[in-house]
Amino acid sequence: MSAHRPASRGPVSPWVFGTRELGRRPGAMKPYTRTVPAPGEPERLGLETIGVPEGSPVELEIRLESVTEGIYVSGSAHASLEGECARCLDPLTDEITVELAELFAYPDSVTDETTDADELPRVADEQVDVEQIVRDALVLDLPLSPLCRPDCAGLCVECGEKWAELAPDHGHETLDPRWAALRERLPAD
Repeated sequence: MSAHRPASRGPVSPWVFGTRELGRRPGAMKPYTRTVPAPGEPERLGLETIGVPEGSPVELEIRLESVTEGIYVSGSAHASLEGECARCLDPLTDEITVELAELFAYPDSVTDETTDADELPRVADEQVDVEQIVRDALVLDLPLSPLCRPDCAGLCVECGEKWAELAPDHGHETLDPRWAALRERLPAD
């Protein structure tokens, strides 16, 4: 006699947490601590100028709480960042911690029936996938113009050198284009 085995769902993402232990008992809660490797391109966590490097650890500390309408996920995510300064283009590193708080609606709940599919995540096969809520919280908290330091002076617009490395009297001669024809007629000194 052969035993019936459930069909394999394939490899489970490290961003997915099971909710079976909670059941649909409001008030049931389970904490998790997990380290997940950051995805690479094209799903990179971040912006063009700064983000979480591929494969670096994203530390999750979350709680799954059963509520009447679904599973409430709360907690935090912490990761290291790499990018470049928006002013001087030097490489920079930083760290980020973001707070997470999201309701995953049960299928066929009032919340499920009264919200659009893209408004709220859903519990699927007794699991919640937190990757999108981590991505949303992290990207919204990143600086649009990251700086290596708050007083970074950037680059000289004429020569492209860093202002921090240039002499205090650094400058470029600017000639009014209306006088350029006269300069060509005068002898060079």
